[in-house]
Amino acid sequence: MTVLYTAHATVTGGRDGRGETDDKKLSVSLTKPGAGSTGTNPEQLFAVAYAACFGGAVSFVAGQKKLETGALSIHSDVSLNQNESGFFLQASLNILLPLLDKKEAADLVRDADKICPYSKAIRGNVKVALSANGDPVG
Repeated sequence: MTVLYTAHATVTGGRDGRGETDDKKLSVSLTKPGAGSTGTNPEQLFAVAYAACFGGAVSFVAGQKKLETGALSIHSDVSLNQNESGFFLQASLNILLPLLDKKEAADLVRDADKICPYSKAIRGNVKVALSANGDPVG
């Protein structure tokens, strides 16, 4: 195994605190979802991070397949849910690939999902709905 990169961050105060990376490139106030306070929350950070990582995987696979996707865009939703067993997350990603037809886009998204580190990390633990150009990807 080769470590390509390690991120270092510190959070103080949990959901009502501050988070900062060691290089200070990310420094955010944290707040609970819906609290109305200034700041972001872990679900928003995860939504951005997952979409960015998935976009990297899409671009990587598209490059391997020599596909022109057009301006890649990903809309990400991450929900914090609660049931009788406790709290859990749910996510959906809508990947926009304007130059690809329905089948090419779906195949590319499926292949990207197989290699995306975030998808791998949450597989089997977080329900994820994927769509390509607005069409569900099974």
